[in-house]
Amino acid sequence: MLQPKGKPQAPVRALGAMSGTSLDGVDVAVVETDGITIYGLGETAYREYTPEERKLLSAALGRWPGEPGVLAATEVVQRGHEEIMSGFHGIEIVGFHGQTLAHDPRGRGTHQIGDGAALARALNLPVVWDFRSADVEMGGEGAPLAPFFHFACARWIGAEKPLCFLNLGGVGNLTWVNPQAAAPEDPGALLAFDTGPANAPINDLMQARFGEMYDRDGAIAVQGEVVAGALELFLDDPYFSRIPPKSLDRNAFGDMVELVRELNDADAAATLTGMAAVSVLRGMDHCPSPPERVLVTGGGRKNPVLMEMLTEALDCAVASVESVGLDGDMLEAQAFAHLAVRVARGMATSCPTTTGVKMAVGGGRISKGAQ
Repeated sequence: MLQPKGKPQAPVRALGAMSGTSLDGVDVAVVETDGITIYGLGETAYREYTPEERKLLSAALGRWPGEPGVLAATEVVQRGHEEIMSGFHGIEIVGFHGQTLAHDPRGRGTHQIGDGAALARALNLPVVWDFRSADVEMGGEGAPLAPFFHFACARWIGAEKPLCFLNLGGVGNLTWVNPQAAAPEDPGALLAFDTGPANAPINDLMQARFGEMYDRDGAIAVQGEVVAGALELFLDDPYFSRIPPKSLDRNAFGDMVELVRELNDADAAATLTGMAAVSVLRGMDHCPSPPERVLVTGGGRKNPVLMEMLTEALDCAVASVESVGLDGDMLEAQAFAHLAVRVARGMATSCPTTTGVKMAVGGGRISKGAQ
């Protein structure tokens, strides 16, 4: 069982779940951790959303509590998580991120749907949820939250020199890690921020023009050319000149598809893919020191066109996280398992160099299971 803060901390089997901005489904993964060290990476599972469920989720994007469509989307998220997570055994705590519908840390805040208390009752397990609100309330961006797990992963793989974890989901985010630091919240240990849009605009284009979820294997983009004029207009956005930490909503660059509206299918896909790559290139300028390598996670690592663009653009090795024995489909779910243990044990989950929060803070609410 989990032990009170201040007593010896034994590792536990934690179950984490992530439903990302790509709206494809729910990733679930087990991590054996004490909140500091990874002792083992366990079972994983995936529950795909049906086309109808994706429509309900997509319709609710950008909505806030009480607005039309939010309740229906919440029911989708709740049902999907309960179904897939009920099949795990020997779990001591759950990390439940929920589904982000809107993210405006400098305005209305951040909105993740999903009821952690109801999930705790359904699973009869303690559930940590609402990970982002405390960070935003203390002046942080509320994202990204995986960096503290990336720090543990760098130790897990035996890294000795600074490296980057690059998550290419709907939005791209970069974590620069110094594995020589004593703890993730220490000065100089981490720098993290959203680089820019990644898969979301490409997916939106594919849905609009082909009725497909994404550009499988970059098959459309590989046939086209990147149009420099659209790329230049994209890079004029003031987001790229902001100093990190900084974060984005999934639809923050919603006009990207409009920028390529007049292009043929192949050139439009290639140009949006180029935008994702150049966002990362711009982001690398902010790293405290050049990384030895960039390890890519998220769906974008499966796009050979995007990976080739990154390899050509960056001055270091670029490889998927599978090259070091990690699972790029499950890294975020694993992160919330790890973070759940940190929250339960009173440890920080974000700090000034990951979200811009005023001081290291531990987010998340804890709901106990049925007794």
